[in-house]
Order: sequence, then C-alpha cells, then structure tokens
Amino acid sequence: MEHLGRMFLLTQLLTFHLILGLLECKNNTFACSNGRCISQHLHCDGTDHCGDGSDEATCQNCAADSFLCEGGGMCVARPKLCDGRPDCPHGQDEDTEMCSSTRPIMPHCTSSEFSCGDGVCVPHTWRCDHTADCADKSDEEDCDKNECLVNNGGCSHICVDQSMGFLCDCPAGMRLVYDLQCEEIDLCLETDICSQLCRRVNGTFHCGCHEGYLMSPKTGECEAQGYVAQIVLSSSAGVRLFSTAGVQYRETDSQLQGPGPLAVLTADHSLYWARPGQASIYRSSFDGEPQAPVLLWEGHGSVLGLAVDWIYKLLYWTNSDTHSVNVARLDGSAERILIGGLDKPTGVAVEPLLGFLFWAESGSSSRIVRAGLDGQARLPLVTTAIQNPVAISLDMPRKLLYWVDSGPRTISRVGFDGRHRKVVVESNGYLDRPFGLAVFEGRVYWSEQATQSICSADKHNGSRFRLLLHNVSSPGGLLVVHPVLQPKVISHDLPAPSLPETTYAVLSLLIVTLSVLLGGVLLWWWRQNLRPSRTPTLQNLSMKESQDPLIQVTASGPEMCSVKDTA
Repeated sequence: MEHLGRMFLLTQLLTFHLILGLLECKNNTFACSNGRCISQHLHCDGTDHCGDGSDEATCQNCAADSFLCEGGGMCVARPKLCDGRPDCPHGQDEDTEMCSSTRPIMPHCTSSEFSCGDGVCVPHTWRCDHTADCADKSDEEDCDKNECLVNNGGCSHICVDQSMGFLCDCPAGMRLVYDLQCEEIDLCLETDICSQLCRRVNGTFHCGCHEGYLMSPKTGECEAQGYVAQIVLSSSAGVRLFSTAGVQYRETDSQLQGPGPLAVLTADHSLYWARPGQASIYRSSFDGEPQAPVLLWEGHGSVLGLAVDWIYKLLYWTNSDTHSVNVARLDGSAERILIGGLDKPTGVAVEPLLGFLFWAESGSSSRIVRAGLDGQARLPLVTTAIQNPVAISLDMPRKLLYWVDSGPRTISRVGFDGRHRKVVVESNGYLDRPFGLAVFEGRVYWSEQATQSICSADKHNGSRFRLLLHNVSSPGGLLVVHPVLQPKVISHDLPAPSLPETTYAVLSLLIVTLSVLLGGVLLWWWRQNLRPSRTPTLQNLSMKESQDPLIQVTASGPEMCSVKDTA
C-alpha cells in the first residue's frame, strides 16, 4: 500500500501542475484579471486591452505617450487628454486648469493629411484652397510650390499640380473616393440596376435573385417568398410589431419598455432586448403567445447593440462602458468579453455563413470594423468621413454593410471588403436623431427619435421616401423579421466559433477528465503489482462527449473549438 500511496501523491502533483499551467500566461505576456493574456508591451500603454481595465490599473509608470492618473495609478493614452471625455477614475485628464495651459500631444499626420504649425492635422486637399483651415493659416502658405513632389500630394495614384493647390486623379476604370483614393469601378454597384445578383456581359446587365427570393415582374426587384415580413420596434410603450408597409399588427410585449436594441432568432420566434442605459438583456417571444420576459444577463455598463448568430446559437452585444464586444450563448451562459479596448462601440452585426462579425465605434476615431467570429483577423472597413455611426445593418445578398451616421445625418453603405462606399440617403428632415436601422429587399428602414417616426427609402439612392409610422413614443431599435434573413446551413464545413478564454467550466471538465485518466492508470498499476493471482486486463475508459457546443473532445482531452481565419 506504500507504493499505492506514493503513486496517488504523484498523480495529485501532476494534476496540480497541469491545471496551474492552464491558468498561467506565457512569457512576455500580461495576465488580466478576467483571465485573458495580452502582450506585455500593451501593459500600461493607456488603452484598455484586457476589457476590464486591469492592464491599466495600478500602473506606477506609464508609456511615454500616456498620462498617469492621480491616485488610481491608471494610464490614459495622450490623445485622450483634454478631449472632453473623462477617462481617469476622478477625471483628472479633463482638469480645466491643466487643459487651459497644456495642449495635448497631437498624433502624427498621415500621408493624406497636412500638418498645421500647431500640430493639428487637416485633409491635404484643404491646402491652398483659398480658405484658412489651420489656426495659424499655415495651410495657405507657400502655395506656389508643387505639392505633388511630397508624398504624391497624398493621392493614391495620380497627382496633378495646379497654380494654386493640386488635384488627385485616377486611371481609366477607377474612380476617386473622398478626393484622394482610387478604387476599381464595379459597374453593378455603380449603377445599382440589379436588386441582388448582377452580371455584365457585352455591356448588358443580367439580374438575378438568391434562393428564397423571386423577381417581381413589375419592379424587377427580388422579393422574399413564403412569409409576410414584419418589423419589430422597441419604444417607451413596449415592443411593437407591424408590416413593412406601416400597417400595425399588435403590441408584442408591453413589459419591455424602452428604446433599446433588438435581435431575433427567427427559428423559434425568440426576441432579445436590452434595457436602455443598463447592462441587462432579456428574452421574450414575438409569436403572439403570452410570455414573461426572462433576464438572461446582467452586468455593468450600457448595451447599445445586439446581434444573434443563428447558426451557432450565440448572442453578441456591445457595451459602451466596458468598451467591448461581448459574446454568450443564447441562454446568457458562458458570457465573455470577446473584444476589448474599443472607443465607444455602438452597433454590431454578424454574418455566420461567411464567418464575419461587424461593429461600429463612435469615439474620437470613429470607424466600422470587420473581424472573424472569434474577434481575430480584424479589417477596418470605414475610417474616414465618419462621425457618429449609431447603428449598422447587413444586406447579405449583396454583401454590403449599411450604417446610419447622426453626425452628417446620412445613411451609407460599404462592401464587406471595405470598397464601393456610397451615401444612399442624405439629410431629409427625418435623420436628425436616428437610432435603429434595417435593410430588406430593396429598401432601408430606420427609426428617428426627433420626429418620433419610422421611415424607409430605396436602398440604392434614397428615393421613394416613405413615412411608415409617426407619433411613436421614443422609437428605438428596429429590425425586419423573415426566415430568408436567417438561412439554414448549406455547407457543413463552416468552422464553429469559440469563446476566447478558457472558462472555469472547461477547467472543471479538464480536472474531471484528468482524474478519470489518472484513476485508470492507478487501477491498472494496482492490478499489475498487487493482484498477481489474476491476469491483468486494461479496461477501456469510456468518456462521454461534452455537451458544450463550444468544446470538442479530442484524443488528448477537451479543447476549445478553433475558428478558421476567414479574412
């Protein structure tokens, strides 16, 4: 039995070291309080990379381009100093006396920008345009010089010098985007003749529709088949349901009061809603059956965007206070911060058939970004001429993303690859304070809080404007519900997404699995050494597969599912 005791002690030590190895971050990494591991050089650089702020808390020395908050030991990036928004726990970065005497360090201007004498960056095309845009008027000095000799004037292709200033030009087959960049012309997207599929053969356009749609002989647009599309809208009076023509059907849930973001799972008629100004998410139903809302998740911050992955049954949302995109199962379990360190994230959308996750940020550097479902392989889609994107929506048949910007009061679109950007709806008196956005068939729909209305327009050019509903009390999130918008899986080769960090549930499963394996080894050793009268036989260990859809069991034990890089 002494040998057995030693073997048992050895197995316990082995189990302890294996588990300890899972909890520790590798060399040259920083261990966040929430279990994430980030690169060491990101520690105390002024940006929340952990998602919980632990990499910027209790910092004694900040990076050279960061500001040390008093008392809390937190680092804040220099560009956020005196930007009108408190980032330090006690707001020292916005101290009136300090900001009046200290000019924050300005970021280095890009090749498409001109650096004023005081360090402020302005678009290069503003130089020598007979209007002083710099405070020191340095953008109107030395205008007789050839600007094209320096960085090609910021032009991506052709720079044409003029007597005053310069112009950017593009080769044949390309067009100029925002005065500086050239991109190839897609005549199908340029003309917007087709509603969905488009082919150009010998100068003639041939239009078609995806599965689930039929082309209307009257309008030539692709119309969804087999189900009457409905719009779900949140408001201060509750969640309402009405047709795309503006005919109201009913109030689905008066208990979900407030203009919060919405998401649906069409397959089982589940409705997801977030309470405005709070970090709480509820599930209800929109099939007409009475059902008390179920609280799925409650935390800290404010949820501004919701999206459902109908393939892998996951829920994504943005949290403006934690500066993150979060993910959880549809029952609210296994909730994790997927992407942290964001600048005022707002809208979020998901396209699981292609493995894409999209989100918008409306902070000092507003942008729209695409990533994989695991938050990796990030690709910025929109980074210029964007101010306050409050909501995003996908036109999946055409692989286009739409967003509504409350700054210039416009609705725009861009391809999933970041090309073919276009403004489709301009300010028309019904875009002063937009909130929700949806795209369906040939139209774009939005809610507008200033006029308390629900509107729609042609998704190509903003024509055929319609006022669907008016006098709606605090209209909020809206979306179109139709089975064709959440198609079933056709290919079985799609990679399953996983939560980014190992959860305690997984650790518990690992402990149990290791215990079973080590117990089997002990049993075999005991039969080999202490029961010589019987022929030892090796028992086959049968381990039940994990019921967790985010975990797959391999020969060496459970592992988190990996996500194929789709970018």
